[in-house]
Amino acid sequence: MDHAADAHRTDLMTITRFVLNEQSKYPESRGDFTILLSHIVLGCKFVCSSVNKAGLAKLIGLAGETNIQGEEQKKLDVLSNEVFIKALVSSGRTRILVSEEDEDAIFVEPSKRGRYCVVFDPLDGSSNIDCGVSIGTIFGIYMVKDDHEPTLDDVLQPGKQMVAAGYCMYGSSCTLVLSTGNGVNGFTLDPSLGEFILTHPDIKIPKKGKIYSVNEGNAKNWDGPTAKFVEKCKFPKDGSSSKSLRYIGSMVADVHRTLLYGGVFMYPTDKKSPNGKLRVLYEVFPMSFLIEKAGGQAFTGKQRALDLVPMKIHERSPVFLGSYDDIEEIKALYAAEGKKE
Repeated sequence: MDHAADAHRTDLMTITRFVLNEQSKYPESRGDFTILLSHIVLGCKFVCSSVNKAGLAKLIGLAGETNIQGEEQKKLDVLSNEVFIKALVSSGRTRILVSEEDEDAIFVEPSKRGRYCVVFDPLDGSSNIDCGVSIGTIFGIYMVKDDHEPTLDDVLQPGKQMVAAGYCMYGSSCTLVLSTGNGVNGFTLDPSLGEFILTHPDIKIPKKGKIYSVNEGNAKNWDGPTAKFVEKCKFPKDGSSSKSLRYIGSMVADVHRTLLYGGVFMYPTDKKSPNGKLRVLYEVFPMSFLIEKAGGQAFTGKQRALDLVPMKIHERSPVFLGSYDDIEEIKALYAAEGKKE
């Protein structure tokens, strides 16, 4: 890559231009999705700026409340949640919002209502703020017919019904990864322009990876197939090299690495969390959507992750996502376990 030539590139593909180009492929589109996305992007820029200033602005202390998941809320969590709710409602394109921070879904008032339902985790990995580890925002978008009063059923849909999903990672740079259904693209915030520029066009996850990512501290509580797969990663019997373990503990950062370098990210079911730990609507679904659109797979231990039908908005599920061949191995181990039973 010629960085010198790159530095003088004047034909920059911004995220707005990219989405407008996509929109032009559908003559029937009204531009609603583009408007909605521009509000999400604005929210991401605001949170990115706040995260960068967190230490200085004394935002780091706990807000003193506990969120619906029983996690202590950081002030930045509260701020990010408010920013995204206001940005999404003011777009005039949303009907229902589901946030990790709020116990109940938010139904947008009729005068500001649109065709989209947005599910999101405004600041995933917020317990890592104090130590400077990458954190992020995760979102998924459903479209619903506007011929009825909105109900919870509009968002309690399988992940395969999503029209778009993405995440924004606040790390060494601010990176937004997005799929609107055809392929996955990564954009990096250029602070001098205040614009997200296309830096990772058409991301494809490697078919097989050399990395596995899991919290090994839970190993004593794992089920058989998970334990066998991790054992195989460390002590392969076919003479191949062992896989490397990489686990950050911030889902956005771990999935981002998996998407770019390949391998497996897993948060399996265990004795402590029999239903898994990650939330279906705004963690498992958006990440599974992105991984599948990049050529990988996402599996719950029982079925394709995007086929799950959630019954509650904060429902949890185990998940294994990553390179196609690696997930095939995990599926085979679960199938073998099923036959034994």
